[in-house]
Amino acid sequence: MKPQRIAVAMSGGVDSSVAAALLVDQGYDVFGLMMRLWSADPDGANRCCSPQDVANARQVAERLSIMFHELDCQDSFKRVVVDAFIDGYAKGITPNPCIECNRSIRWGLLLDHARQMGATHMATGHYAQIVRRSGRYRLLRATDRSKDQSYVLHMLDQTALSQTLFPLGVHTKEEVRAMARHFDLPVADRPDSQDLCFVTDDDYRSFLRSQQVVLPPPGPIVDLRGKVLGRHEGLAEFTIGQRKGLRIASSKPLYVLVKDLPRNRLIVGSRQDLERSEFTVHRLSWVIGRAPSRRKILLVRVRYHAEETPARVLPLTQTSARVILEAPLTDITPGQAAVFYLDEECLGGGIIQS
Repeated sequence: MKPQRIAVAMSGGVDSSVAAALLVDQGYDVFGLMMRLWSADPDGANRCCSPQDVANARQVAERLSIMFHELDCQDSFKRVVVDAFIDGYAKGITPNPCIECNRSIRWGLLLDHARQMGATHMATGHYAQIVRRSGRYRLLRATDRSKDQSYVLHMLDQTALSQTLFPLGVHTKEEVRAMARHFDLPVADRPDSQDLCFVTDDDYRSFLRSQQVVLPPPGPIVDLRGKVLGRHEGLAEFTIGQRKGLRIASSKPLYVLVKDLPRNRLIVGSRQDLERSEFTVHRLSWVIGRAPSRRKILLVRVRYHAEETPARVLPLTQTSARVILEAPLTDITPGQAAVFYLDEECLGGGIIQS
C-alpha cells in the first residue's frame, strides 16, 4: 500500500526528527506521535520521553507544522517490557528489553494507535531498510553499517513491514545531523539515547534491588569440577562471559560460564571454557514468514554489537531451532537474541534459550 498518512514515532532526538522532516519535505501528510513510558524513578521520567524530550519533539513538530500527540503507554510498558526484564533476571537469564519493546509496544500498541488515528504507515528513526522483492517485504541492513539496527527489528513480520517506513536507512549518521541543521531543527546536536531507558544511570543491579522482587540469594562460586572458589551476592548480579566483579583470587582470568539457578551456583572458568559451537533458540520468527533452507549457511549475530559468524539453522518446531556454528563463540547468553542474515538481508531471529 502506498503511504497516504504517516505517523512518525517521535522521541525528541535527532533521528526521529529528521525522519519526520524528510517525509514532510517529500510532501506526505505527517503527524507526530510520542509514547510516554514507565520509569523506575517516581519523581523523574523515562529517558526516552523525559519532559525535555517531549518539549524537543513538540518544538520539532511546530517547526515542521505538523500535529503532535502523546500516547500514555506506561502501564503496558511496565507490564510487558519491564516486568519481563525483572522476571528474566530472576530466572537467571539476561533479557534484551529493547527487543520486547519493539515487538509489543512500538509495533504493537503504538502502530495500532497510529492506525486508529488514520495513519496508513508508521515511520521511525531506525537505521534499517525495507524493500519489496518477489511479492515479499524484506528487511535489509542500513547503509551506515556502524548504525545498523536491523538486529533489534528482526521480529517484524510482513504485516508490520508493509505498514512501516525507515526514512534514514540509506543515510549515514553524519548526513542525518547535517540534514537536521539544513531543516533548522533544534535537536541537531542532541546526543544519541542509550539502552535501558527505564533504569537510572544504567545501573540495572540497583534497579532490580529497588523493585523488591524475589531474586536468587547469595551462594557459592565454583569451577567446572565443583570446587568452591568464593561467594556471589546473587545470580542476578552477573551475566555470561563477565570477568570483572567476581572477587576471586586466581592466577588466571576467570569468566562466568553458567548461572546454575537450581543449585544457586555461579560456575566460572577460562575463556576457552566459554566457547560453544551450538545452542538453541525459541520465540523464533522469520521476516518473510518461512524458514530458509536447512542447507543455507547464514550469518548469526548473538548480541547487538557482536561479530557475525557462519551458522546453519536446524528447525526443531515452528518457533524453535538448533543453531550450529562453523566456529565457536564465547558470548552466547540465554535471554539475548540470535539474529540471522544472508548477505545484506536480515532474515529473522529468536531468543537464545540454552
